[in-house]
Amino acid sequence: MERTNSGQPDRAATDAVLVAASAGGLSALTAVLSELPANFPAGVAIVQHIEPHHRSMLAEILGRSCALPVTQATDGQRFEPGVVHVAPPDHHLLVDADGSLSLTRTELVHFVRPSADLLFESGAASFGRRAIGVVLTGTGSDGSLGVEAIKRRGGTVIAQDEETSDFFGMPGAAIEAGAVDFVLPLGQIPDALISLVAESRGGA
Repeated sequence: MERTNSGQPDRAATDAVLVAASAGGLSALTAVLSELPANFPAGVAIVQHIEPHHRSMLAEILGRSCALPVTQATDGQRFEPGVVHVAPPDHHLLVDADGSLSLTRTELVHFVRPSADLLFESGAASFGRRAIGVVLTGTGSDGSLGVEAIKRRGGTVIAQDEETSDFFGMPGAAIEAGAVDFVLPLGQIPDALISLVAESRGGA
């Protein structure tokens, strides 16, 4: 089994791509997911800040342009490689060490639920160096604490650049936290994810 820098065994045998977006996120998410190939081997979990009181069509909309299956996450569902798992409205989404997903309605974090910070922190604890955090366009600072957790565990963080972000609040806050490895235009993020996952699997 793979071991982390701390000498502890990795809790996952696959890579986790953890994506957060808010305002302007639908188009950004579509741009990223539409360029991932059908054989993309990592599991993907997405937090998008959306209206909490109505049924979300986000998974269905993203699925129309994505070669990977896209599903709205359910509590206890397996976090599967090659599948995109989308947080439902008004629920925090966490990736657990046993490879399952948890949904909670605990308090708001940075005034939002679902929270990018909670997704990133849980993914960092469960996947260690095999966690890849992606912060896309959005207002506020959600995700800025979570990216630090990913870096502490040896993972990788990508932030969308200001020029291609509709709103630079979330990417900018992540960058200011000092935990971002790559600041990229939106169009370069899919290739970066493909390369990072390939490198991780090659070194596994």
